[in-house]
Amino acid sequence: MKVTVDQDRCCGSGQCVLTAPEVFDQSDDDGLVRLLHPGPPPEQYASVRLAAALCPGNAITVHDA
Repeated sequence: MKVTVDQDRCCGSGQCVLTAPEVFDQSDDDGLVRLLHPGPPPEQYASVRLAAALCPGNAITVHDA
């Protein structure tokens, strides 16, 4: 799995951080998503997919290998 984020689409809701805090964070400056791990381990796949589904701005894209 590879994860990408589009900060231009991010609205700063924080759902990704609440759902997958090991993979996502929010920037202190603007509150937008910050990707911590673009290649998360398999045990985090479900939470990353859920974070992408919950993102109101559709800023998270999951690319399956």
